[in-house]
Amino acid sequence: MSSIVVAGDTSGSVTLSAPAVAGSTTLTLPSVSGTVLTTGSSVITSGTAVASTSGTSIDFTGIPSTAKRITVMFSGVSTNGTSNPLIQIGNGTNVTTGYVSSSINLFVGTPQSSSATNGMVIDSNVATNFLSGTITLNLVSGNIWISSHNLGGVGNMVGGGTVTLSSTLDRIRITTVNGTDTFDAGSINIFWE
Repeated sequence: MSSIVVAGDTSGSVTLSAPAVAGSTTLTLPSVSGTVLTTGSSVITSGTAVASTSGTSIDFTGIPSTAKRITVMFSGVSTNGTSNPLIQIGNGTNVTTGYVSSSINLFVGTPQSSSATNGMVIDSNVATNFLSGTITLNLVSGNIWISSHNLGGVGNMVGGGTVTLSSTLDRIRITTVNGTDTFDAGSINIFWE
């Protein structure tokens, strides 16, 4: 039996062993292209969780220009009103126009849906709705960002949207469509890659 040992950069190795049979065995690896994204010493960098228990918005700033995917995580997030939660992104300031977004809330009974042009909307519409789940933002090319979300609470909220920024993203704001409802429960965090 023949073996090939592939050693790691620091420690450890992978050993490939050929079976003890007559003839030869060929292993063809697929061609891969693209760029491995790293920030600092890790592939995924986490922000610092923020309690969403007060205020009309939660901001995350200082997102590096190398970020190509950003995930916003809700854990039991609620507001004191019925205005839908909204994600806004930007550079230096949050963009409040030009979004194309929609969301549907699949709850028992008749599903309801919402759309918005001032941010990436999440159809919730219930003051006592404690939302948990993720919103993912992906860079398509240039400064075009798309979003998708899947959250649970009173129903299951799914949807997506898009917006084109004039420059590189460096911030995310979580607020509501009317901008005046106040967060009153839960926590929010982000990570980027």
